[in-house]
Amino acid sequence: MTNGAAPGTRHRGSATNQALAAALKESGCSYASLALRVNELGRHQGHSSNYDKASVTRWLQGGQPRGTTPELIAAVLSHRLGRPVAPAELGFIPDRQRPVVARALAYREDVAETLHTLAELGSTDISRRSLLGAVPFVAGALVTPQREWLLWLVENQCATGPAAGDPAAAADAGRIEQVRAAISMFDEMDNRFGGGQVRASIVLYLSTEVVPMLQRRSVPAGERRQLFTAAAKLAAMAGWSSYDNAEYGLAQRYMTQALRLCAEGGDKVLGGQILAGLSHLATNLGQPQAGVELARVGVATAKNTGSPLGLMRLHAMAARGYAALDEPREAARALRSADAALDASRGAEAESEWVRFLDHHYLAAEAALCFRDLGSAAQAERAADESVRANGDRRRRQAISRSVLATAHLQQNRLDEAIGTADAALTALSGVHSERSVQALRDFRTRLRPHRGEPMVRDFELRSRTLLGAAA
Repeated sequence: MTNGAAPGTRHRGSATNQALAAALKESGCSYASLALRVNELGRHQGHSSNYDKASVTRWLQGGQPRGTTPELIAAVLSHRLGRPVAPAELGFIPDRQRPVVARALAYREDVAETLHTLAELGSTDISRRSLLGAVPFVAGALVTPQREWLLWLVENQCATGPAAGDPAAAADAGRIEQVRAAISMFDEMDNRFGGGQVRASIVLYLSTEVVPMLQRRSVPAGERRQLFTAAAKLAAMAGWSSYDNAEYGLAQRYMTQALRLCAEGGDKVLGGQILAGLSHLATNLGQPQAGVELARVGVATAKNTGSPLGLMRLHAMAARGYAALDEPREAARALRSADAALDASRGAEAESEWVRFLDHHYLAAEAALCFRDLGSAAQAERAADESVRANGDRRRRQAISRSVLATAHLQQNRLDEAIGTADAALTALSGVHSERSVQALRDFRTRLRPHRGEPMVRDFELRSRTLLGAAA
């Protein structure tokens, strides 16, 4: 975003919407720049618009944008201002059906408010009363949760026992066992079939079963803490599955609330993993600097928890952000730290249950993405090939890693191999509801544009239409 307009033309005339005019002036954002970024952000999140300088003038004169545009405007200005700004603060009439959209971005001190927000968010999400999944990811709203979590971390840096992140210390209370069994079932379904298949079930169970348990005052303190940790895990899973289903605004909101619940449960290992999820989300949505910052907060969280695997993932997330920023030295340093953390692990059984799924194959998959973004095709090929060979029973990971492998082949001018590998990725996606996997293949197909004169490329584009849609 640029400050392209001249001082005399940026904010012409008197504005009926003084709040929006003040935010534009403070941010240094021109009319044309605001319109451009709103269009870009909308397209990135599945909405088409063609706003221009005249559109911004209408908003300043009191016009109310339709649909999710007020949230998109707020997201753009939040990023420019470096703090979250709600549509209502910009003079837009709030949608009475979905005030929870704004509240779910906040990390609140009163955990009772967090529980109420989660219950309402889940209810609205399930019923789709307000097309909740259309709300945008708001990069500026990531600042407060990081700050509040860091304050909590400082206050609890000497915590021990379950508060230090040892879920294995849980008592065998019936409620706890029930929730943990549900988490295990949802996790298995997500790994096998993708987030789109299981997302609604996670949200329903969290909002109608687990949150009401925590709202009861009769639950003993020790069991209550464990329930908060389990609820945090479920909220994080709701966020991750929303992300996997390309519902980015929902993903951010569930993960933010998960972080607050995690503080109540006192589990730093899980807290680090929630921050890793937010980092992944931010980097993949074009905010790699925020992704790096979130990963670094996660490293500070997990470094003294006795969980090398958790640290490994966080260093890998930092590497992903640095690679997207085209900072190869920092990316290499972060990957070396991830390798060192992996070497320090004594195996999955010695780790928290929240990170036992992590191993050197996971790191290979993330490293492949780093090398792809840095243009290191040979390294990307080696890492992606290792991930493909190791994750035969994880079709989502197979599809993503095969897409990266296909790109590595393409970057080395091996078109035949690239197309063959991409075809295998299409096959791996059969029966998997994962928009992340679909997007990975679309990214590869976009890279094929310079080769569209080749018959094999045209044939691949035709074969992929059913799953990926028509090529742009």
